[in-house]
Amino acid sequence: MIGVEVAYARPDKQEIVPVQVPEGATALEAARLSGIAAIFPEIDVDTIDMGVFGKVIKDPAAHALRDGDRIELYRPLKIDPKQARLNRAKKKA
Repeated sequence: MIGVEVAYARPDKQEIVPVQVPEGATALEAARLSGIAAIFPEIDVDTIDMGVFGKVIKDPAAHALRDGDRIELYRPLKIDPKQARLNRAKKKA
């Protein structure tokens, strides 16, 4: 067994859940085993974007974990970053 953490954050609430998973477990398996979806019912661990220590994982179902990894679940963006910059530039002009 290896120890990993599963993290998710909203503006009003953040949670890091430590979980023990078998060696060779994937990020998706760890997210399911953590029970984080019970704490944050709005997330679907099967479709949410994930990363390990800030680096996005392309395929969480295939990404093998190492001891001490922190799996981060990402909220969808409300606005495209390029559009946000454009909006800010228009306000200044």
